[in-house]
Amino acid sequence: MRWLLVYRDDSLGDAWRAHFAGQPGVGIIGGDICAVECNAVVSPANSFGFMDGGLDRALSVRFGEALQSQVQQATAVRPLRELLVGEAMLAPTGDAHTPWLVSAPTMRVPMRLRQSVNAYLAMKAILASTMTHAGSPPIRSVAIPRLGTGVGGLPAKVAARQMWFAFSETVLGARRYPADLAEAQVRHVCLNPEEINLWDP
Repeated sequence: MRWLLVYRDDSLGDAWRAHFAGQPGVGIIGGDICAVECNAVVSPANSFGFMDGGLDRALSVRFGEALQSQVQQATAVRPLRELLVGEAMLAPTGDAHTPWLVSAPTMRVPMRLRQSVNAYLAMKAILASTMTHAGSPPIRSVAIPRLGTGVGGLPAKVAARQMWFAFSETVLGARRYPADLAEAQVRHVCLNPEEINLWDP
């Protein structure tokens, strides 16, 4: 599997390189994600599949307006009638070059994310869903955009750190299951140490 991290903002590209540089299977590319050659492209939308703004609007234009309706219909029949942050869903695009869309929300609805770990959760969902995909055509390359740094307002360095932790755990198997709740709390805070304080009222 090849993971393509696609940026428009140089600060995010630099932050990704600080974490992912030299990692086999990872490419860091500046440019338009809609023009990247890949089997699957990620939509970091909301939990209800509205794709009418920003990158998601560009994806709707790229693959056709029917894609939003398809994603929303698939979301509406899920048990909770929404796609939670930390979940991902694959949808066929009907495009011969990029046959799959990965819907992986970074937020339930548009909102600020500065104190969250949502980029980490979304990245884990993206990686897990594409690595276990058994449908046809197969997925060999995934284009992944910024997660949480747009409307969500996550600083590039925080989003990059969270995405790296997700990659190291999900793809590289770098971390064992936490031994206790205290270790789980420490790991949680480490994902966004500048903003998270578990005990603030």
